[in-house]
Amino acid sequence: MTHILDRPVWNALRTAHASFAEGSGCARRYPPSIVPFAAAADDTRESLEALERLPTSDEAMAIVEAGPITVPEGLTTIVEGTLVQMVAEKPFDRISDDRIRALTEADAEDMLALAELTRPGPFTLRAQSLGTFWGIKVDGRLVAMAGQRMRQTGFAELSGLCTHPDFQGRGLGTLLLKFVAGEISSRGEAAYLHAYATNTPAIVLYRRLGFHLRSEMNLCIVKRRD
Repeated sequence: MTHILDRPVWNALRTAHASFAEGSGCARRYPPSIVPFAAAADDTRESLEALERLPTSDEAMAIVEAGPITVPEGLTTIVEGTLVQMVAEKPFDRISDDRIRALTEADAEDMLALAELTRPGPFTLRAQSLGTFWGIKVDGRLVAMAGQRMRQTGFAELSGLCTHPDFQGRGLGTLLLKFVAGEISSRGEAAYLHAYATNTPAIVLYRRLGFHLRSEMNLCIVKRRD
């Protein structure tokens, strides 16, 4: 039996994030101005052709699935990778810390700048559309943040976790991870996250903090053939 997180994009866009879905019953994507994720319903010809029609000539789409990814003939793969998907072993306690503040649209440019510097994954000015982000500022400067991205029934993805290089090693990332995981748990949802399979230090940290490896995941970033 497949797990709802084996096809996280498709299952988000047919459940908790259905209101964001662009496409049809065969293939869907998030608005590319928010996040570039897309998915076909399955590997049938009808679904793959629907997936192929989603991007314009200059758009790239990211596909993430536990199983092998079938790329439609009209699309070409520009990036491939292997991720790990990790799920909280048990609910996190809700915590508070005076340094942590909810971020707003006024922080969007600073959030994007921090994400572009540290590269936690796909990030846009509209990332907050998917869920609340929280951050820590020092002298008015955003130095660490984390938030929520995809949601499926019973699950929410912890994402955008990053700390400015000048402030790493102070436990800010760990604090924010625990905080966001606690907020997710308080809604009765299980927190999960993705990391590159090669990012051993992060995986070791996530294990120590209470996440277990659920599955390896395949990543393909695709665009239309020229």
